[in-house]
Amino acid sequence: MAVRAAVHGTVKRREDPRLITGAGLYTDDVRPERCLHAVFVRSTHANARLAGVDASSARGMPGVAGVFTAGDVLFTSDTARPRLCGESVKFVGDAIAVAVGETREQAVDAAAEVVVDYEPLAALVDSTTAADAGATLVHPDKGDNIAFEFDIGEDGALEGADVVVRGRFINQRLAPVPIECNAVVAEPDGEGGIRMWTSTQVPFNVRSQVAEALGLPESKVRVISPDVGGAFGAKLMAYPEQSVIAALARDLDRPVRWFEFRTENMTAMTHGRGLVQDVALGARSDGTLVGMDADVIADAGAYAGLSPPQLVLTAMLASGVYQIPKIRFRSKCVFTNTAVMSAYRGAGRPEAIAMIERAMDMLAAELRIDPAELRRRNLIRGEFPYTTATFCTYDSGDYERALDLALEAAGYEKLRAEQRDRRDRGDRLQLGIGLSAYVEMTAVLNTSEVGVARAEPDGSIVLQVGTTSSGQGHETAYAQLAAGLLDVPIESIKVVTSDTAVVGSGSGTSGSRSLQIGGSALRAACIALIDQAKEEAARRLEASVEDIVRFDDGRFGVKGVPATALTWAQLAEGSPLSAQAGFEQSDQTYPFGCHVAVAEVDVETGEARLVRHIAVDDCGTVLNQMLVDGQVHGGVAQGVAQALYEEFVYDAHGNPLTATLVDYGIPGIGEIPSIETVAMETPTPLNPLGAKGIGESGTIGATPAVQNAVIDAVSHLGVRHIDMPLHPMRVWEAIQAARTKR
Repeated sequence: MAVRAAVHGTVKRREDPRLITGAGLYTDDVRPERCLHAVFVRSTHANARLAGVDASSARGMPGVAGVFTAGDVLFTSDTARPRLCGESVKFVGDAIAVAVGETREQAVDAAAEVVVDYEPLAALVDSTTAADAGATLVHPDKGDNIAFEFDIGEDGALEGADVVVRGRFINQRLAPVPIECNAVVAEPDGEGGIRMWTSTQVPFNVRSQVAEALGLPESKVRVISPDVGGAFGAKLMAYPEQSVIAALARDLDRPVRWFEFRTENMTAMTHGRGLVQDVALGARSDGTLVGMDADVIADAGAYAGLSPPQLVLTAMLASGVYQIPKIRFRSKCVFTNTAVMSAYRGAGRPEAIAMIERAMDMLAAELRIDPAELRRRNLIRGEFPYTTATFCTYDSGDYERALDLALEAAGYEKLRAEQRDRRDRGDRLQLGIGLSAYVEMTAVLNTSEVGVARAEPDGSIVLQVGTTSSGQGHETAYAQLAAGLLDVPIESIKVVTSDTAVVGSGSGTSGSRSLQIGGSALRAACIALIDQAKEEAARRLEASVEDIVRFDDGRFGVKGVPATALTWAQLAEGSPLSAQAGFEQSDQTYPFGCHVAVAEVDVETGEARLVRHIAVDDCGTVLNQMLVDGQVHGGVAQGVAQALYEEFVYDAHGNPLTATLVDYGIPGIGEIPSIETVAMETPTPLNPLGAKGIGESGTIGATPAVQNAVIDAVSHLGVRHIDMPLHPMRVWEAIQAARTKR
């Protein structure tokens, strides 16, 4: 059937007035009566046996409802990462006990009173030595430190190359630093079940994990994810603390709440990135690529989170937007005595693009070819879908147009002319221009969703879908989509998500899947609701369904007889109309784009400053450009942060050195220039909206562009590579080393 198109264009975020005025509901705003407060006792050693835990003194303190260790809280399932450690700890931040008090202050005091007797062991921190013979074993019973390994491609990937560039690139460990840390409130529901609120991207997954841990059917566990103050992939896993707090609420028969302190969050929440990449890129003398050989080590941390599957994504996207005939990719994911590695904005895809884009700049320098020209010569062109040497099938793309738009918006030739002038003058502030042409995959391995659309007797429309927003603007996007399809005011639409008792099912939010998968499911539900409306109108008006039309004012009636047409409210009178539909996408989609970063570097101090950033990001058909731009701006900020500022550091004994925001450098508004965005749309054929994801693209494009810009600024001095973050000391040392060689 023919349906009207969704409303496209700028619609202001309807969430913002509620959030800006403090009317939002975050987990910390949930305050059940008689609620107890929990504080965890965490390991201060990276690797140790637990000889004993003495909580006797803490249990007798005023206001303390209990102090619980691993033997005190019973679960019906085990997890790789212990919910509470009973025999040993594997990283600084592992949970050992939990104190529960009438007030948070009393719980803090009780937790501080718990005495843990450690038998310290040697810690393994360096992932590059984890697979060596004689290395400290993080899990001795396993016999080695290999969490996962694979090898794709054949030997000889560099055969036929006239020139080969080689490098070791460090994609450093990052802390996610959401404004809202992990948080849980759990309470008995009075019927043998548990009701809980938690800051998560995946409420249905949390429900499954908690139900399994407590030995309850999933129907007895209700999980609500209210407003979420940032997630970035770090809230994609179910955390052990969620099951612990639910168990305490069950055992104490009272509500219990827990909120991470910032330092606790920095050490106990999952981290991201953490790859060491040994790369060789081969080309003919004219710059045509012949092959890549990569050897990659990924840090899994103390327990296997999502680092292993992310490593596969890095391999899949190793060729980026380029025609590379042969790729050999060997990889190991290894355990270390550090925080668990998991998803962080991009989750495996930024690491791939950072690798190929750095190698491309090194190759351009070696061949003395302009970086933009080298990219142009090797871009994938022609028919789509296109299958790469690493078995990705790119759905649609126009990579050369993205490059052209980015170069034009940046004024690339003028920038290069200014760069030459500064070099000729010997200016202290040198100019660098960095490029990053990228492709990424979205709806990663999670391509189905169910949507519900319901017409209410008051004329409102209720939408239900299983994705969870953490700031992306789902409420606006879904309402905008339905408003266009159903011919109703956007203000009349209510969007319901993130409550397992109200929404039937859901895969949550990850891999930039929400609009293309959740939106397509809601689109199908809206179309089915329109069919129901026509059938109901036909029944009410005693006409054939084939004779029912929708008039321009949105009412349904007999063709040519508008006077008797019925509104949505009239059609739903007595019994709401409701339609449910699922959507299954046949494959992942592949957004793409090109970023240009312009940086100034003080060659005397090494200080680098981003002065311009141009972002061309193609996410297929755009529903709301304001939402797209917002995602790009946030993504670029995090990409800049990795390139210039952020790194989570451990000492040789596994002690975290950057566990506060005094030590861990995140950029402020003064470090991020105004982002210049350029719109481009290349629809995908894989869903009816033509949409691809956008939530992670800005980060993927920005990180290598900024890194390349800083290195480009000092490349005339002989600098060929600097690892991230490019803080002043690191840049200054690279300059000095290059000058010494000259």
